[in-house]
Amino acid sequence: MNRDLVLHDWLVAGIALAAGAAAGLLVRALVRWLGKHALRTRWSGDDLIVDALRTLAPGAAVIAGAAVAASALPLTARVSGFVNQSLTALLILIATLSAARVVAGLVQSLAQARTGVAGSATIFVNITRIVVLMMGALVALETMGVSIAPLLTALGVGGLAVALALQDTLANLFAGVHILASKTVQPGDYIRLSSGEEGYVVDINWRNTVVRNLSNNLVIIPNGRLARTNMTNYTQPEQQLSILVQVGVGYESDLEHVERVTLEVVDSVMADINGAVPDHEGAVRFHTFADSRINFTVILGVGEFSDQYRIKHEFIKRLHQRFRAEGISIPAPTRTVALHHDDPQPSAPSPVPHQRDAPPSVLADSGR
Repeated sequence: MNRDLVLHDWLVAGIALAAGAAAGLLVRALVRWLGKHALRTRWSGDDLIVDALRTLAPGAAVIAGAAVAASALPLTARVSGFVNQSLTALLILIATLSAARVVAGLVQSLAQARTGVAGSATIFVNITRIVVLMMGALVALETMGVSIAPLLTALGVGGLAVALALQDTLANLFAGVHILASKTVQPGDYIRLSSGEEGYVVDINWRNTVVRNLSNNLVIIPNGRLARTNMTNYTQPEQQLSILVQVGVGYESDLEHVERVTLEVVDSVMADINGAVPDHEGAVRFHTFADSRINFTVILGVGEFSDQYRIKHEFIKRLHQRFRAEGISIPAPTRTVALHHDDPQPSAPSPVPHQRDAPPSVLADSGR
């Protein structure tokens, strides 16, 4: 348009902007109301949809108002095209942010559904979010008329330098992807490294693995080190495991009676204690003639690794009480120490020197 701006143009543009802003506020209130109702449902998909609309719907309303306002003004073709391209690119960026949030939420929900715990593998969430954001940014640049071919070429050449500068970071990144892809470690697993660190895997991100030990402290382990070290996973291939408790009884005990009483205690612990395996079949295995007792191993079943301490605690208390009631002794280790004192050889009496006769002069003097 080549005509000059008049008051009517400003009024129409202002009304369009105000209408867009008001529509954005109304939509935001509506989305917030929907979000409260979505939290009451069991399906997590509605939460993701509302979360995506939380940014997209109000932003789209404001951009629509701005587009109507721009069309009402007598702008030149060049300025009008630039405004339209800018608004379209802005809408693409807002839609990209919403899409990244939705996709990241889906990946997060999938990770939690596969592990069954509240932990997460944020390495996949972060990679997915970055990929979606990069694709949206490239589309927005293309909409603005910026050629992305030279940009991709520059990124490809510069990626070599970045890869050399971030060798450790990339090594940890690919190590984390390899760990999750091979399913050797998943969030929620209880692991123990050969260096001594142990605990529940809370998160596996792009650089390290976060482990929460039983004292509720976090241990940060680089993914590269976790992939190289020897490790025991107490959750794979199944979460239930068997634990061993060492017991000993005196030699005078009836071993058949000891075995029967011990198995009764095992059955009571498996049935009563939270965290035990009710259908676990207890076992008693005698294995050693020790110095003062016969040692045997009791095999118990626990639901997960951290339950073993409570199960052992209750089993030892009940077994000790039952053994006392049945008259079964648990002797303490004893050792007899004999001390031998070697008496020294008696010394020979010293010879009495032979007394010679005193000369007559001495005898005479002594008689005076």
